[in-house]
Amino acid sequence: MTAPADRSRRWNRLLELLTETGRLSVEEAAERLAVSAATVRRDFTALAEQQLATRTHGGIVATSVAYDLPARYRGTDEAKQRVAEHAAALVDPAEVVALNGGTTTTAVARAIAGRGDLPTSADSEFTIVTNALNIAGEMVLRPHLRTICLGGMARRESYELHGPLAELALAELRLDTLILGVGAISAEGGAQCRHLDEAGVNAEMVRRARRVVAVATAEKLERTALARICPIESIDVLVIDKDANPDAVNAIRDAGVRVDLV
Repeated sequence: MTAPADRSRRWNRLLELLTETGRLSVEEAAERLAVSAATVRRDFTALAEQQLATRTHGGIVATSVAYDLPARYRGTDEAKQRVAEHAAALVDPAEVVALNGGTTTTAVARAIAGRGDLPTSADSEFTIVTNALNIAGEMVLRPHLRTICLGGMARRESYELHGPLAELALAELRLDTLILGVGAISAEGGAQCRHLDEAGVNAEMVRRARRVVAVATAEKLERTALARICPIESIDVLVIDKDANPDAVNAIRDAGVRVDLV
């Protein structure tokens, strides 16, 4: 049986290939991914069911969501994919899960949506709350998910909605787990991002969440950013790739944060 992580990687790779060509045949995809034609057909059917692609005779064609995103949102490097899959596995299907914007949280959202154990009943839909237009645009196409998108002013660089409208919407919501993407993170500086307005919405998400799971790749430990989202003590779990600086990781652990190296 195919592991969920392997399936998620294949789906992401298929979406990457679709953005390059607009369409894929079974034979071409099987050759590019080095898997059987039967596996590709199952993957094509799954992507079509999630409305991330349109099935055609002998292949698939891209939807506008998969085709229009900038390159940095289409593919995911190996370290980021490991972080995304691990973070997605931490989520309980009964939870309300929030995600802010960014390439890592986008990868987490896709990994969550690809889980086979999510409820499918309309009475118990898995709920995602996000201020990222690209995440909302992908998740709303998944028939087994309920997607709540916050209002506000859109930032074109990150697709994030920010401002008082977003913060007012958050005031009416209860969040179980926040998947928090960061621009930088450290024991001293906490979770940081590049823009003050984004920091305000992210900080409100942190305040509203019962549990905060920060997701990052190793280079985020070596950076600083303009705006602090929250102190390190506000984070419950940091999921980061195994190339992370050990001294920086130990300092975060000493602050009481669980660090999962993947």
